[in-house]
Amino acid sequence: MKCEVLSNVFLKERRLLLDLAVPAGFAAASPGQFLHIRIEDSCDPLLRRPLSIHDYCASGKKNGVVVRVLYEVVGKGTALLSEKKPYSEIDCLGPLGSGFDMEKIAGYKNVYIIAGGMGVAPLFFLVRKIMECKVKSVKCKVAVLLGVKTKNDILREKEFKDLGCQVHIATEDGSKGFKGRVTELLKEKLQPRSIICACGPKPMLAAVSEIARSNNVPAQVSLEEFMGCGLGACLGCVIRTTSGYKRICHDGPVFDSSEIIWKD
Repeated sequence: MKCEVLSNVFLKERRLLLDLAVPAGFAAASPGQFLHIRIEDSCDPLLRRPLSIHDYCASGKKNGVVVRVLYEVVGKGTALLSEKKPYSEIDCLGPLGSGFDMEKIAGYKNVYIIAGGMGVAPLFFLVRKIMECKVKSVKCKVAVLLGVKTKNDILREKEFKDLGCQVHIATEDGSKGFKGRVTELLKEKLQPRSIICACGPKPMLAAVSEIARSNNVPAQVSLEEFMGCGLGACLGCVIRTTSGYKRICHDGPVFDSSEIIWKD
C-alpha cells in the first residue's frame, strides 16, 4: 500500500518523526502494532524495515488519517528513509502484529509506562489512548518513565506531559532526573494494583519482567526485533515462551512478560 510522506523531520540527532497519509482502506491501528516499510523500489535494501506506529490520528482532511512513525537512523535503510521528502511515496504493509491489551490495562488503578531509549516509539500512541479512556470514566493514574543514557537522548517528554500524565526521567549519567537505570526508578515508584507496559532493549525488558514478578503485578512488553517478512511466514523473529516458540511479528510484538523465557 502506497502512503504519501507529509513530513519527515529531525527531532534530535539521528531521530526523526515521519508522518504518512494513508489511503482509504488502511485498517485502524492499535497501540503496539507496526508498519513494515519498503525503503526503496529497488532490491537495495532488500528487506522491509519494521517500524512501530508512534501515533494514528485524523489528519483534518475529509476521511484523512495520518500514521506517525518515530525512528532512529541506525543503518543504510533508515538513512535512506531519512532522505524521503514530502509528496514522495513509501510502500507500507500494516498495521501488523498484536498490540497492547487495552481492556486489561483499563482494569488497573496505576499504569506504569516504561520506555528504554527508542522504546518510546510505540508507547506514545498507547498513552494517548489510555488518557482518552480516562476521560470516558476509566479511573487510572498513568506514570511514564523515560530511561536514557543522557538528557540529550530524551524524546517526547513535553508531548507526554501535554497528555496529562506524570513523566519521570532516568538518565544513566545523572544529567537529568533520577541517576541510574529506568528499571531502578521503577522499583522506587511501583505501587500496588498496578500494571506495567514497557518497550526497550531486551535486557531492560527482562529486568522489568522480574520486577513485575517479584511484586506480583502484570506486565505487557513490546519486543524490538529485526523481522524478515513481518507476517510470521519466515520464522526469522521467534522467541521462546512457556507455550513454545512464538513469532514476534505475528503473535507479538507485545507479550505478557510472564510468558517469555528470558534466559537462553
